[in-house]
Amino acid sequence: MTLGCTLQELADYTGSVLQGNAGLRVLAVASIDNAGVGDISYIRDAKYRHYLQSSAASALILPPDMAEMYTGDCLIHPKPYLAYAKAVGLLYPVSRPAVVIHPSAVIEEGVILADGVIIEAGCVIGRGCNIGENSWLHANVTLYADTKIGKRCIIHSGAVLGADGFGFAPDQQAWFKIPQVGNVVVGDDVEIGANTTIDRAALGSTLIGNGVKLDNLIQIGHNTQIGDHTAIAACTAVAGSVQIGKHCQIAGMCAIAGHLSIADHVVVTGTSMVSHSITKPGVYSSGTTIEENAVWRKNAVRFNQLDKLARRLQELEKQLAALHNKGSD
Repeated sequence: MTLGCTLQELADYTGSVLQGNAGLRVLAVASIDNAGVGDISYIRDAKYRHYLQSSAASALILPPDMAEMYTGDCLIHPKPYLAYAKAVGLLYPVSRPAVVIHPSAVIEEGVILADGVIIEAGCVIGRGCNIGENSWLHANVTLYADTKIGKRCIIHSGAVLGADGFGFAPDQQAWFKIPQVGNVVVGDDVEIGANTTIDRAALGSTLIGNGVKLDNLIQIGHNTQIGDHTAIAACTAVAGSVQIGKHCQIAGMCAIAGHLSIADHVVVTGTSMVSHSITKPGVYSSGTTIEENAVWRKNAVRFNQLDKLARRLQELEKQLAALHNKGSD
């Protein structure tokens, strides 16, 4: 068995331009600071340019401007990180389980499993679920009744799709549970991280578009819709009835309030609180950067004084305007 790939094979697979020894055999990928003989690594921005001279990697993946100053073996690609991702896929092919449906999985009545579906140990597939071709449920995934999964999806361990949305009506001193009678519909080529939860709709469907990527520990509320090819990082919470557009990037630990809409091609940076709709593409942030505690406490006090300061400023402006008008008479 021949190990690894030649640099030419990697160039062809990643769509890169080869510079150097086409027959060089690459065995593994490694980080730029730890790579050695037999490894390939990548550099995608100027911050790591100094590794061009010091890296012990057998080959590098570089953008065109850096490749011009590198004399070693390399692959040239305008998006080095993308080329690296493809190289990883070629060097480390995914091994599918020998058992397609694990005997410990619970599959209820009316479930439809298309060709190539993998159900690993401990999964529970509720009645009426439908899972598309070549989708893969890792161990201990739970799909509540009537959940629909598209083709080529990957759902990681502990994810729960189709649990009741958070719906309660006040009833004097208590809460009356609102039956959640909708479902969850997931498009094709979606990946859902470990312990992420997607609630079923109160009515209709909670919709996850084609190509959506959800990280670990994300909460998606009922009746939310996420557009095609949007990516959301870990620990973000999305409330109910939110509409997120296509090709958005939501960073980690964000909070998105309910019944809002976010336009296509929006980037929300980490730990942001989205409290109103975003109608235009762009990069959006909220919150404050980390400070020494003593500085943060002083700034927090001043933040609470902003309204009073604004009112005093408005009053001073009125007084100055009055003096100006009086002097003009």
